[in-house]
Amino acid sequence: MDILKDKNRGKVNEELEKQYSPSCWSHRMDRSEVIESHIKEMTKGTIKGRNEAHTNLDEAYGQEDYEKLDIYLPPNSSTAPTLLIYFHGGYWQMLSKDMSGFMVPPLIEAGVTVVVVDYVLAPKGNMDTIVSQVRRSVAYIVQQYSAVRSDAMRNSPLELVNNMKGLDRNSEIVVAVAQYDSTEFRKQSQEYYQAIKVAGFNASFQDVTNRDHFDVIEKLVEENYILTQVLLKMVTRK
Repeated sequence: MDILKDKNRGKVNEELEKQYSPSCWSHRMDRSEVIESHIKEMTKGTIKGRNEAHTNLDEAYGQEDYEKLDIYLPPNSSTAPTLLIYFHGGYWQMLSKDMSGFMVPPLIEAGVTVVVVDYVLAPKGNMDTIVSQVRRSVAYIVQQYSAVRSDAMRNSPLELVNNMKGLDRNSEIVVAVAQYDSTEFRKQSQEYYQAIKVAGFNASFQDVTNRDHFDVIEKLVEENYILTQVLLKMVTRK
């Protein structure tokens, strides 16, 4: 009986590991290839973004080594800029801001200021530390760009739905998921979308066809890509 329980537990753990490992689900490449390709595409795009934007790199939002951010400014930035804050993925264990400015070109072309934030990676930091750094980075950005305080706070993804009661119900929230994301990622995205809809927010759901967990954001370098257009409409809407 104990042996059977251990086998079943092993199967459950194996399935959970698969559900939360996006590299298992790409329809284009195997696990190692899709990660390598993703890093290559993001790095190439970030180099292009740094060449096209006015940049303020490695600005400190805290005292620790990892508490830094990069700012990408449009050529003709206004005193009250439209702002996009980007937090990179990487399973909490990899990637950095230094390869996460890939979506910058079409956004600065539309007059959007982009801020890309770094945080400590696991296992050097735990989830409590990472969440604390994310919160402090947003507070720092809001202080530095007070003109966009209301937009940043209204659209912050940091708070759970139950803590969003005081926010403007007209705020636009977009939940996006890739066709080839895992079953669990897709389920959680749908559940979050339904929760914010029930809470009365102006929410929409983007199920991006023929994309996986990696190229669903890699394509943000393309002006005509569906999610790039969604972002531009959100941040430039008057």
